[in-house]
Amino acid sequence: MKTCLRLAALLPLLWLAACTTAPRIQAPAVPMAEAERQQAQRREALEALPAWSLAGRVAISTAQKGGSGRLEWSQQDGAYRVSLSAPVTRQSWSLSLDPEGRALLEGVEGGPRQGWDPSLLLREATGWEIPVHELGWWVRGLETPGAAGVEYGPDGRLQRMQASGWTIEYQEWLPPQDGFPAMPRRLQAERGTARVRLVVDGWSAP
Repeated sequence: MKTCLRLAALLPLLWLAACTTAPRIQAPAVPMAEAERQQAQRREALEALPAWSLAGRVAISTAQKGGSGRLEWSQQDGAYRVSLSAPVTRQSWSLSLDPEGRALLEGVEGGPRQGWDPSLLLREATGWEIPVHELGWWVRGLETPGAAGVEYGPDGRLQRMQASGWTIEYQEWLPPQDGFPAMPRRLQAERGTARVRLVVDGWSAP
């Protein structure tokens, strides 16, 4: 009788142990063809938006320097405006591009600067290596023309690609909301010693 009672007492413990040691069943990976189809749908939805904006945080580093701050990016058709503010250093600048392709950099030492290459303006004024034009695609999780090594994660979302010498990795995504498809939440772009890390706090469209 005592033996039966002991066995009865052990049964719940054995059941719990079996539950905790049972292997987790992984969801099957999305096939490549389906991932590409989903990405094509994302691109179509984003290209249909006449304007968009994001707010987030950015960290930029090179072999010589590093820094971080708040980032605001707004874009409409071929024009955009990018603003970065660093509360700790009390420094801020804004970069705008008009539909004709002229760039204007304001808030930097020496006064406003103009030119046709926004990335060059930033590098000369701040020392930062930021691929501004390409970043407008990457932050939305879109491949730039000529991108290579495109990889998708098990969920079918863009995970990694290479473009213009940069390696872009998508580390977290936001679910579809407010008229947007699934959008990047956390990403990193790296080329040599240059690195740009971005965390998006929110997307909006007028």
